[in-house]
Parts: sequence; structure tokens; C-alpha cells
Amino acid sequence: MSTELATDRSARIDEVAADLLPRASQLTRLLLSGGSRTLTRAEGGLLSTLAAGPRCITELAVSEVLAQPTVTQLVDRLQRRGLVERTRDARDGRVVLVSITDVGRAALEGTREEYRVTLRAAAADLPDADLDALVAATRALERLIDAVQERRA
Repeated sequence: MSTELATDRSARIDEVAADLLPRASQLTRLLLSGGSRTLTRAEGGLLSTLAAGPRCITELAVSEVLAQPTVTQLVDRLQRRGLVERTRDARDGRVVLVSITDVGRAALEGTREEYRVTLRAAAADLPDADLDALVAATRALERLIDAVQERRA
């Protein structure tokens, strides 16, 4: 690889490293602020994690990058609303697992549908080239997520 190509690649990697997360966060904030606001970002994130299966509070704190007391308060709030439930782990009765309820799944899906409607409307106004770029970027983002997860394993 020539020095010029390596420098260009390095600059593009730096741009992605610097701009991807702030842009994704901005889009998330825009989408969640425009809906019915039945779920906060933290609540939606936690429910999304729980949709993959039950977790203990410690695991949720790690996956959501929140302090354990914050997650406990969040789970308490969601449980009062009937969106999650706590049960004892069948393998170790000392461990409490948090699971999403059917009501929680419905709330999560409702929030997701709201932002899909907003994204569809915004995407409909984009030129085909931008839409194609977003499709490619979405697929690339999935590969990037896999790469980050592999590095953490």
C-alpha cells in the first residue's frame, strides 16, 4: 500500500473514530425526543438488552455502562410500570434476574415503531445515492459492532 493510500485510510479511520458515536447519539436523541416519550433512552436501552434474555443487575450495569445503584433504580421504576419483573435464578437462588414482560416488549416495540416511522419519512426525502450510502453504512456498522465485540471477548 502506498504511503498516500495509507494516510488516506488512516484519516478515514480517524474520522469514523471521532464522528460516528456523536452522530449516532445525536440521531438517537432526535428520534427519542420526537416520539411519545413513553420510554427514556436509558429505559429503552435496558429493555432492548433484556429482550435478548434475563440479566442480573450487575450484568445490566456493565452492558448499559451505568452504576449498579442507577440500574437498580431504573429496574425499580420499570418494575412499578409492569415493564420488567424480577425472579430468582433457578440455578442459584441468591441471584435475582430481571426479565422483560409482555408489557415491556410492547412498550419497546412501540418506541421502535415510532422512530422507524420518523426515519422512513426522513429517508424518503433523501436522494437515492444517500439512501444507498445509508444502506451500505448500516451493513458496515453491523460489521464494526462485531469487530468491537470480538476485541472485547
